[in-house]
Amino acid sequence: MRLTLSIREMAFATPRARIVRLDLDGHTFDYTAGQALLVGTPDAGKRRPYSIAAAPEDARRDHALELLVGVDGKGRAGAHLPLEPGVVVDVEGPVGNFTFPDRPEERHVLFVAGGTGIAPLRAMARHVIADPRLKGRRVGLLYSARTPKEFAYEQEFRALAAQGVIELRQTVTRAAETGWSGNRGRIDRAALAALIHDAETLCFVCGPAAMVDDIPRLLGEIGVAPRRIRIEEW
Repeated sequence: MRLTLSIREMAFATPRARIVRLDLDGHTFDYTAGQALLVGTPDAGKRRPYSIAAAPEDARRDHALELLVGVDGKGRAGAHLPLEPGVVVDVEGPVGNFTFPDRPEERHVLFVAGGTGIAPLRAMARHVIADPRLKGRRVGLLYSARTPKEFAYEQEFRALAAQGVIELRQTVTRAAETGWSGNRGRIDRAALAALIHDAETLCFVCGPAAMVDDIPRLLGEIGVAPRRIRIEEW
C-alpha cells in the first residue's frame, strides 16, 4: 500500500531518537506487529525503512502510525525525512517478516532489544497486552542501551513492570557511565536466563548486528530451541 501522510507530531525519545507520529487522516492501514514502513518525502530519491513502534490496536485507536526515528547530533534524520509537524511524506508498506504470530502456542514471550531495535518489539509487546486472544502470556523485556539516557519508552516500560504486566531488565554497555545503579555490560547468558522461566519461550531479538549474532547462541545454551527464536538486525 502507498499513502501520502503528514507528520502529526513529534516527541523526544532519547538524545539520538525521536518519536514521529504520522496522521492516517481517515486511511486504513493494516499491518502485523513488528512490521515496518518505507518512508520519505515525495522528492526524496529513496525511502528508508522504519519499524512501526506501536501495536495495530494503537494505530486504529489513534488514527496514526508511530515511528522511532534515529537522529544525528543536531537532531536530524536526513533529507528524506525533515522532522517537522506538517511535513508530507510518502509511505509504502507494510514490509517485513519479523512479526508476532497470530496465535502462538507458547505461553511465555521474551523480547530482547538493543538501542532503537526496541521499536518493533514495543509494537509486539503492546499487541500481546492489548489482544484478548493472547491474554495470560508472560511477557519479559531485556533492553540494552549504550547509556541510561538512550532507553526509549523507558517510563512506559517501567510503569508496565510496576503494574506486573511485564518483567523488565535493563543494562547499559558504556562502562564509564556514571549515575547508573542498574546492570552494566552486554547482554549475557545470566541476564537471559533470569527471564527464561520456561525453555518453551518464544523469543524475539532486535538490535545491532553483534547483539543479534550473540543472543540466539546464548538462548540455545539455556535450552531454547532455534524454532522459537526470531531475529531482526537494526
